[in-house]
Amino acid sequence: MSGNIEQLKKWVEDSDNIVFFGGAGVSTESGIPDFRSVDGLYNQQYDYPPETIISHSFFMKNPKEFYRFYRDKMIYREAQPNACHKKLAELEARGKLKAVITQNIDGLHQLAGSKEVLELHGTVLKNRCMECGKKYSLDDIMNGEDVPRCSCGGIIKPEVVLYEEGLDDDVISRAVSYIRNADMLIIGGTSLSVYPAAGLINYYRGHKLVLVNKSATPYDSEADLLIAEKIGEVFASL
Repeated sequence: MSGNIEQLKKWVEDSDNIVFFGGAGVSTESGIPDFRSVDGLYNQQYDYPPETIISHSFFMKNPKEFYRFYRDKMIYREAQPNACHKKLAELEARGKLKAVITQNIDGLHQLAGSKEVLELHGTVLKNRCMECGKKYSLDDIMNGEDVPRCSCGGIIKPEVVLYEEGLDDDVISRAVSYIRNADMLIIGGTSLSVYPAAGLINYYRGHKLVLVNKSATPYDSEADLLIAEKIGEVFASL
């Protein structure tokens, strides 16, 4: 075990107000591709760029093409929690971890057993009619054809934050509160390049800022502990 991981382990044992902030890298080890990695969705070819397809304006103009892409490339129903997800749930159960703040939409933190999960970009597991507000499950979306519609005739939309849409004010407020009051903030599996989510870490006031990411981030110089290793392997060692 490396010295940095030993240090992380000691800090975790000494802390009881930890907050975890995670990105796509947390789920890549569960088989869900990172949008911006070399083999991620952003580097594949489609009729439209993925950034365009998963935008609000595209969804409104061409929901059929949106759902064709969404079902094919955004849903990974066979994915299972990895060592990172499981360890975070364990730390929460032990009273050490107060919240998971995630940019991911896959629901794997909850599947692993985490209770306090703040989903900055929403979730594929919840869907709602744009007309009457009736709720629908992921099964309703996946089992349908073309554009899923409500019993009232309205189009059903995933509760996922698309490009051009704002983040939920309540989720942001709670995330800021958790980060501001944390004695330890662990950031993992994110390039910290997507705003406004990445800017949330600026609210941290403590002196145990841990960055676990294989590639460099704009915040590396501000970290109190930097670990450039696979996040699942790091958390499996805790």
